[in-house]
Amino acid sequence: MNYYSLNHKAPNTSFKDAVIKGLAPDKGLYFPESITPLPKAFFENIDNLSHSEIAFEAIKQFVSPDIPETVLKTIVEETLSFDFPVVELNKNISTLELFHGPTMAFKDVGARFMARCLGYFNQNNDREVTVLVATSGDTGGAVANGFLGVKGVNVVILYPSGKVSDIQEMQLTTLGQNIKALEVDGTFDDCQAMVKTAFLDENLTGKMQLTSANSINVARWLPQLFYFIFAYKQLHNKYEDIVFSVPSGNFGNICAGMMAQQLGLPVNHFVAANNVNNVVTRYLISQLYEPKPSVQTVSNAMDVGAPSNFIRIQEIYKNNFEALKENISSYSFTDSQTKEAMLDMYNNYGYVADPHGAVGYLGCKSYLKEHPNAHCVFLETAHSTKFLDVVEDVIKEKQTLPEQIKSVMGKEKVAVKISTYEDLKKFLLA
Repeated sequence: MNYYSLNHKAPNTSFKDAVIKGLAPDKGLYFPESITPLPKAFFENIDNLSHSEIAFEAIKQFVSPDIPETVLKTIVEETLSFDFPVVELNKNISTLELFHGPTMAFKDVGARFMARCLGYFNQNNDREVTVLVATSGDTGGAVANGFLGVKGVNVVILYPSGKVSDIQEMQLTTLGQNIKALEVDGTFDDCQAMVKTAFLDENLTGKMQLTSANSINVARWLPQLFYFIFAYKQLHNKYEDIVFSVPSGNFGNICAGMMAQQLGLPVNHFVAANNVNNVVTRYLISQLYEPKPSVQTVSNAMDVGAPSNFIRIQEIYKNNFEALKENISSYSFTDSQTKEAMLDMYNNYGYVADPHGAVGYLGCKSYLKEHPNAHCVFLETAHSTKFLDVVEDVIKEKQTLPEQIKSVMGKEKVAVKISTYEDLKKFLLA
C-alpha cells in the first residue's frame, strides 16, 4: 500500500516511510491510495473470528508489503491483549468500553500497534528515532506506555500545563527510561503547533529522525478501526440499525470508524459528539470550517480547536459536503450538560462514565430523538478514575482505583517546563 499527502505536493510513499515520517514533507497528512472492501463473507461469518483474526484481516492491506504477515499477526496479538466489552444500558443505547488496556484509554490500541511497527522497522537501524507527540490527555500516557523500552526510539511528549488530569499527568511524567515529558505553558493547540513546526524545521530534521505518535501518524490512526468491528460483532445479531457516537477532539477515532465502514462494516451513521470546542458541529450547519482557539472543559482530551483528522474525513467523502452530511451528525454539549449526563447514567443504570463518555452518551440521546429505532453505541474512551475529581464531585461516591492507576500514584513527576518553540528546539538538540 502506498500513501499520498492530502496537500498533494509531496511524493507518494510506502507505509514504512509514512510511519517513520509521520507528516508528509508538504505538511500534509498521509492517506492510503486505495481502500479495498473486505468480502461480505467476512462480516457474515464474523462470529467465528477472534479479535486478532478480525484485526489482521482489516489492517493487512494498509501495511502490506512492508510488514510480513507472520510479523503482522504477532503485532496484532500483542496489541490486543485486553478486552473490548459492549455494555448495554437500555434497548437503544450501549457503550463500547475502550479502557481495559494498560493506560485505561482507547489510545492504547493505536499506541501499542505503532510502537511495534516502529520497533520492527527500526530493528536493524543504528539511527535513533525521536517520537514527538502532543497530548490533550490520554495520548501521552498511551504512547509513553506503548513505546517504553522500545530499542532505538526516544519519546518526547508535550502536554498543556494544568489542562490534563492529575492521573493523566502521572502516566506520562513518571516512566523515565526513553520517555521525556515537556510541560507547555499553553493549550493543546499550542503543543500541536510546536510539533508540526518541528517536523518542518530543516535544522532539526537534518540532525535527527523525527516522527509523530499523534493520530496524524497512519500507524496510530488506522488500528482504531478495529474496535468498531469488535462492537459490531457483539451487537449485530440483536440490532439492525447500529450507529456509533464518538466523543471527538482531533477526529482520528471517528475517522477510523468511517474507514471501517469503507471496508464494508454494515453501520449506517456516525455521531461526532463535541464539547464546546465544536468546529465540526458548526461546519455541518454552516458549511464554513472555522477553527478557533480551544476552550478548557471537563472533557479535556476533546479540547481541540483545529482538529487535524477532519481533512481525512473530507477525503473519504471526496470533499462532497452532502455525502459527508448524509453519514455524520454532530452535536455540542456544555460542561453542565456533561455532568448531568454522568449523573443520569449513574442514577438510572448504575454506570460510572468519564466526562468524554458522557459527551458520547449525550450524542446518542440527541440522535435518537430523530431516529428512535436505532441502536446507538457511545465510545467510553477512558476509565472514569482518570478524572477522579470530576467524577466523584458529580456522583458523590468514592471510587476504587484500578491497578493500572494505582501503579503510577505517588511516583515522582519529572517534566521540563517550556513556553516557546525555541525552547522545544533547544531541548531536542541538547
